[in-house]
Amino acid sequence: MRGRRGVFGVVGGAVLMAAGALLATAVVKSPAQLAAEAGPPAQGVLTAEVERRVLAETVVTRGTVVADQSVTVAPPGVVTKLPLKAGDPVAAGRLLAEVSGRPVFALRGAVPMYRDLVPGATGDDVAQVQAALRELGHGTGHDAAGVFGPGTKAALAELYRAVGYAPLPALKDGPATVKAARDAVRAARWALEDTETPPEPPTPAPSSPTAPPPGSPGTPRAPGTPAPTGKPAGAGSGAGAGKGVRRERERALEALREAQEGLAAAEAADGPMLPAAEAVFLRGFPARVAAVAAQVGATVSGPVLTLSAGELVVEAYLKDDKRQLLRPGMPVVISSELAGSDTRGAVAVVAAERSPAPQPPGGDLGYRMVVRAGQPLPAGFAGQDVRLTVESAATDGEALVVPVTAVSAGADGRTVVTARAADGTQRRVEVRTSTSGDGFIAVTPARPADLAPGTKVVIGTAPGAAAPRGAGG
Repeated sequence: MRGRRGVFGVVGGAVLMAAGALLATAVVKSPAQLAAEAGPPAQGVLTAEVERRVLAETVVTRGTVVADQSVTVAPPGVVTKLPLKAGDPVAAGRLLAEVSGRPVFALRGAVPMYRDLVPGATGDDVAQVQAALRELGHGTGHDAAGVFGPGTKAALAELYRAVGYAPLPALKDGPATVKAARDAVRAARWALEDTETPPEPPTPAPSSPTAPPPGSPGTPRAPGTPAPTGKPAGAGSGAGAGKGVRRERERALEALREAQEGLAAAEAADGPMLPAAEAVFLRGFPARVAAVAAQVGATVSGPVLTLSAGELVVEAYLKDDKRQLLRPGMPVVISSELAGSDTRGAVAVVAAERSPAPQPPGGDLGYRMVVRAGQPLPAGFAGQDVRLTVESAATDGEALVVPVTAVSAGADGRTVVTARAADGTQRRVEVRTSTSGDGFIAVTPARPADLAPGTKVVIGTAPGAAAPRGAGG
C-alpha cells in the first residue's frame, strides 16, 4: 500500500512539472519571438473636414519695441559738461551737453541741422527753427515764415539766455561794420544838404573911376581881341550853373541811397547765429537719453549721447525668405506676452538693403522692418521683445480650406485631395491651390460639386485604426 502511494506521488509531480513547463512557454518569450511579434499594427486613415472661411497667410517673427527716432549727438570738440545720464527724460529746449564751452540743446523738428543759420537766411529749415522757438515761448515778431529776420534774431537771443549762454555773432566785426555804414549814411546826408544851400555870389573887384570898362566904346582894342558884341559880360551863364547844381544834387541823392542800402544790409547780417553743431532736432517729446558714451574731458571721436524720441514702434530684422513676402501696409498683430495683450498695426517700412551689424565687422542684422501700432503703445512696452504676426496674403472672401497635408500631387502631375465617404470609400478630387497659411491651404475643385464644406479628406494614416475598406479614383 505504501509503495502504491509513492508511485502516485511520482506521477503527480511529473504532471505538475509538465503543466508548469507548458505555462512557462506560454508566458516567457525569446528575443527572436518578441521581435517577430512586434510587426507594424494595422494602418488606418486620419481625416479632416473641408471648411469654408477666409484664409490668411501669415509670417511670424519677433521684434523689439523702440522709439520711432534714434539720434546720436556728436559735435566736434572736447566734452566740458554732461548734465544728463542714461534714462533721463529730455524736453524741448533742454541742454544736452556742453562741448568746448558751447551748448548743445534739443528742439522740435523733423529735419536735422545741416548748415549754420545766420541772419538773412531763408528756407524750410529757418521755418522749422522759428516754429521751435515759438513753441518755447520766444516769438519771432513780424518775420515771414522761413526768413531769418529781426524777430527771429531776438527770439534766438532769448533762447540762448534761457539756456545760460551767449549766442555766437554771425559776423565777427558786425558792430564795427554797422558803425561804418551808419557813418557813411551820415556823410552822404550832409553832402546832400550842401547841394540844397545855394553858394553866396562872389564879391566884384572895384573898378577905376577914370578908366572906362573894357570893351566900352572908344576904348582901344588890343591885337587879337574880339570886337564887342554889345552884350554884358557873363550874359547866358546862369543856365549852365543851374544844370551843374541839379547834377550835384542827383549824385548826392544816389550816394545817400547807396549808403542807406549798405546800412540795411549790415544791420540785417549782424546779430546771433545758430550753428549746426549746437541744435539737435527731434520729432517728438518727451524724449529720453538712451545711452551716454562719453566722459567730461574727452575729445569727441564718436557719439556723445544717443537720444530716443517719438512714438513707440516695433523694429525687427528679416532674413531673405521673409523679406520677400512682406511689404509696407500689411496688417500686423503685435503680441506682448508680458502684458498679455494684442495690438493691431501695420508694416511701415521694409528696408531694401541689409543693416550692418556692429559686431563682428562685415556681418549684418538682416532687412530692417518697422511696424507702427494703430494706437499708441504704452510707455511700459519700451524695450520689450514682442511677437509679430504679419498677414502677408489672404483669400478674396471665403474659400474652401483644407489642411496642407491633404493635398498631394499625382503621378499625372495633377494636384488632388482624397475625399473619404461615410462608408469608408475614397475618391481623388482634382483641385487648384492658392493662398496658404497656418497649416491650411485654399483649394478650388475642378468640378465644384466634388468638394463641399463638411467633406472629409484624408490627411494621413493612424496606427491601429481600421484599414480603409476601399478606394476610388
